[in-house]
Amino acid sequence: MFIAQKLRGQSVSAYLVYMYQVEDLVRAYGLDADRIAAEYLPRFGYDETQMKEAKEWYESLARMMREEGREESGHLRVVQNTLDLLEDHHRELLADSDEHEYRAAYYKALPHIVALRAQGNNKDKQEMENCIDALYGATVLRMQGKELSAGTKAALQPISDLLRLSEENKE
Repeated sequence: MFIAQKLRGQSVSAYLVYMYQVEDLVRAYGLDADRIAAEYLPRFGYDETQMKEAKEWYESLARMMREEGREESGHLRVVQNTLDLLEDHHRELLADSDEHEYRAAYYKALPHIVALRAQGNNKDKQEMENCIDALYGATVLRMQGKELSAGTKAALQPISDLLRLSEENKE
């Protein structure tokens, strides 16, 4: 919760990658906030007030996941809304004739986005969601202690550059 609040104000992309991780964490604990509070949260050394706030946050996420039918997969509406706003901003930047640097970054990232969209269940996703999915996938691999291939690293760079420029060009 505390990290999500901080990231939300600093970097939408980092916030989204973090929220993907949180959604997966809540699923891994069976949408059980008591288990999260007992087994996961103690590692952060929260005081009593922080622990209560964090547990309540995870309870609300688990409740929303149930209500929205996201127990197995998919993103919470709040996460999807943020993805939609990121996509809208992306489209606005592409349409702005003064955004030469952004469009150049987009065309560098586009072949990698197209390749991502061609994979599995990515066909119906928007471009920015594909980009966040790529960053999250790399994050998961790193957390598993797996090395990213040179090709993956090469694909992630233009995607990361595009997302960075998107955030730098916020109104």
